[in-house]
Amino acid sequence: MANDPTIAAIRFGAGLSPVSGAQADAAALMAELAAPDAQIAAFPVMPSTEVWSQALAVKALRRARQQNEPGAVARVKAARAAVAEREVAGLVSFMQRGVAAPIGFRERLQAFWANHFTVVNKTGTYPSGPAAFADEALRPNLTASFATMLRAVVTHPMMLVYLDQVSSVGPKSVFGQRTGKGLNENLGRELMELHTLGVGAPYTQTDVRQLAKLLTGLGFDPKTGFVFRANWAEPGPKTVLGKTYDGPPRLETIYAALDDIAVRPETAHHLCLKLATHFVADTPDADLVQHMTAAYSASGGELGKVYAAMLDHPAAWALPYQKVRLPYDYLVAGLRALGVAPQTLSDLSPHDQRKLILGPLQLMGQPFEKQPEPNGWPEAAQAWVQPQMLAARIQWAMAVPAAVMPDLPDPRDFVRTALADAAGPALVTAAAQAETRRAGVGIILASSDFNRR
Repeated sequence: MANDPTIAAIRFGAGLSPVSGAQADAAALMAELAAPDAQIAAFPVMPSTEVWSQALAVKALRRARQQNEPGAVARVKAARAAVAEREVAGLVSFMQRGVAAPIGFRERLQAFWANHFTVVNKTGTYPSGPAAFADEALRPNLTASFATMLRAVVTHPMMLVYLDQVSSVGPKSVFGQRTGKGLNENLGRELMELHTLGVGAPYTQTDVRQLAKLLTGLGFDPKTGFVFRANWAEPGPKTVLGKTYDGPPRLETIYAALDDIAVRPETAHHLCLKLATHFVADTPDADLVQHMTAAYSASGGELGKVYAAMLDHPAAWALPYQKVRLPYDYLVAGLRALGVAPQTLSDLSPHDQRKLILGPLQLMGQPFEKQPEPNGWPEAAQAWVQPQMLAARIQWAMAVPAAVMPDLPDPRDFVRTALADAAGPALVTAAAQAETRRAGVGIILASSDFNRR
């Protein structure tokens, strides 16, 4: 069963595709990560520099409206519409990558880390910011050391804005003493609890507060992006997890603390457990997690080594399929199985993009880049098999394929295209007995076989 191409494509990739031509196995999955990133070049999203500029422009228009400048109301309305279209365009670009990728392991990993390091445009100011964060802080570092990824995450403006680090000031700093502003512990707490050590690890509230003090100075200027403000940083030594960091406020000191936390055994176990839970099973094999954790520790947190260890273990290839595809993964897999061309998605009108992609994601329970909490979307199957969510999947399966591909495939062929040997006998029979192609394709995409990975 190890290196089974169907399992590789469904469990670790973005799904089977009649047009990719890729034969998936463990070596191919890792080779895809090592190859040049063709998808990001072909299907870009708005970079953060444009996100900040766009936000400043909208702010200026709002100011003009408040001052009753002629035509300002219309310009604000047009700007809002443009912002909304760019946000949907980010979703379409991500989906195009998933549809076009030879296997899709890189796309799956980016989605995993974007959920692990959740950022949300909670103020409405930076609607394309989460996509830029994923492309800038996560995607270039998917196979780097976790410490490298963590540095990029903690200094990216979207994370600083989302977790209110931009308002955190050292009480004894020059700026803090002048203004009376103080500490915000959000980033320090989530960094320990969610991003590295995990809930239940041996850290205390004192560690959280000391780390929060150490992180002061990390900031964001909408005109220039990330900044380190030494006059906002808390002076003096800070002791985090038993290690003291001293000296004048410097970004390098923060990096040193992040590097130390990144290689702790608690971090290794927490991340490997999450990866195994995401890709393999809601309750993954303990030996698989230990195998991955050992690779993490031995390599100093090299993520590529961790993925290779996961793919090297027999439990990663075990049947049955135990995971439920999250809505986003489900839509990408459905489009891949149909052989929809990436260009088809961008050719849709903004109205149809919302109707066929953005809206269904929300109905299925996973509105694009709108995780309700910093801990991201849940992994457990029961979170995604609620009646109204399943109804939305069925509705999408029955209606959308014909909207994006008028010439639908024969269900007797499509069941093998979409699932290969993962299609059970009952589904094969149902596909053969379907009265129409539309009904047959819908039955396959709505089936429990297709909704699992």
